[in-house]
Amino acid sequence: MNKGESYKSPVAAMLWSFALPGFGQIYNRDYLLGLLLVVWEVILNLYSNLNIALMHSFHGDFEVAHDIINYEWGLFYPSVFAFSLWQAYNKAKAITYRHEHGKELTEVYFTGLFFGLTAGMNIGLTTHHLYQLQGLQFLAVPVFSGLFFGIIGAVLGHLIEKHFVKRKQKSSSHQPVN
Repeated sequence: MNKGESYKSPVAAMLWSFALPGFGQIYNRDYLLGLLLVVWEVILNLYSNLNIALMHSFHGDFEVAHDIINYEWGLFYPSVFAFSLWQAYNKAKAITYRHEHGKELTEVYFTGLFFGLTAGMNIGLTTHHLYQLQGLQFLAVPVFSGLFFGIIGAVLGHLIEKHFVKRKQKSSSHQPVN
């Protein structure tokens, strides 16, 4: 076990990465990856104008928010964001497991959730212009559409992962013992 490595809250690590991709890694003392993710997040925000679009979205200037985003850069953001959350959570879980049990953790958690989050956010960003239905105008804004479909994708991805994990556990419990 590394000196100074102790209990790390997976939820705290994930929330730090939610605040800014890379902060969860810094919380986990994974400084190089944390710094790389912070720098990459800043570059993506600068080139995609995502924070400016966010500001316009929350002020109700939806057309300006739509026009200001550079989608070629903006489509990278969901994968960096979701990877940062996933990696921070799983690294904190592994650190704690190693601290408590003295051995390495051999599984990862919430992979389906974060793949679904990435896919949903990308779908929302690329299809936001299609939503002109009464009551769903908020989906015509790229930021809100990305968040909305990101949440739906995360839930679906998590449910699909749970289904396959249960099937795997069920099939391995029915294996004959030699």
